[in-house]
Amino acid sequence: MTLLELVTQSASQLDAAGVAFGQGTDNAFDEAAWLVLWRLGLPLDTPLDAPPTDQSDTANQPINPVQQGQVAALLEARIQTRKPAAYLTHEAWLMGVPFYVDERAIVPRSLIAELLFDESLDCWLGSNTRLALDLCTGNGSLAVLAAMVWPELVLHASDLSAAALAVARINIAKHGLQTRIMLLSSDGLAQVRGPYDLILCNPPYVNAQSMAALPPEFRAEPALALDGNQAGSGDGMDFIRALLAQAPAQLTPQGVLVLEIGNEREHFEAAFPQLEPIWLATSAGDNQVLLLTHEALLRPFADTARTGP
Repeated sequence: MTLLELVTQSASQLDAAGVAFGQGTDNAFDEAAWLVLWRLGLPLDTPLDAPPTDQSDTANQPINPVQQGQVAALLEARIQTRKPAAYLTHEAWLMGVPFYVDERAIVPRSLIAELLFDESLDCWLGSNTRLALDLCTGNGSLAVLAAMVWPELVLHASDLSAAALAVARINIAKHGLQTRIMLLSSDGLAQVRGPYDLILCNPPYVNAQSMAALPPEFRAEPALALDGNQAGSGDGMDFIRALLAQAPAQLTPQGVLVLEIGNEREHFEAAFPQLEPIWLATSAGDNQVLLLTHEALLRPFADTARTGP
């Protein structure tokens, strides 16, 4: 059996088992390639599209029975436990950057990472941009990526979960950024040390109905990082309500908040009809990540003050 045949066979097994994707990959072939290549110690960017007649290509190299057995055991663990692949390999990649991950933090996949690398946010930063916050940092991936993209910035990375912060600490050390990223234990913005020129936030925002329908792979992740109904609203906006009320005091006058809300735009707009966010284009469309300026965050309160109750 060749490497490509093993990946193809593994993909068929994943499809037949009905596992869920979306935590690093979005289809069975890519997930199978990740697991097989990782188990065999091969680079995850190993080409798998060589023609069958090209025996010099890695994709057509034979895989011995012992290696096949190792892959089979990993694949069985993925199917039987329904854990995300990243929890089995303890490794995930975001924008080509590797991160350690385990069950203490969600698998890194924020769309904000794309915006950091494609320079979509650069026009909102100025010469005085010095301090940024990665709120709900989880595994620390956005803080690490922001530090890589903007070497002049000092970053704070905060989370309510001490367990998640422990994972973030591993990733900050992994990339040698201990002097530029400070970890903070904070319930939302309550204990952070602003004001900030930039706040990045991928918060818990999943509504109650969607939480109830999550597949096992997503239920394996910390609910605290996903469930946006901790105060009982049901629309997924509980954390975001508190965030938007507190954010103006934690932003500089030229500061901006970049907020990911996934598929919850309808609930967001219903909860905050007076806000005028700027929607940012990502690979998932232009309705999942938004930007709010300090002025935009203040405007609804100013309007209320003028009109009265």
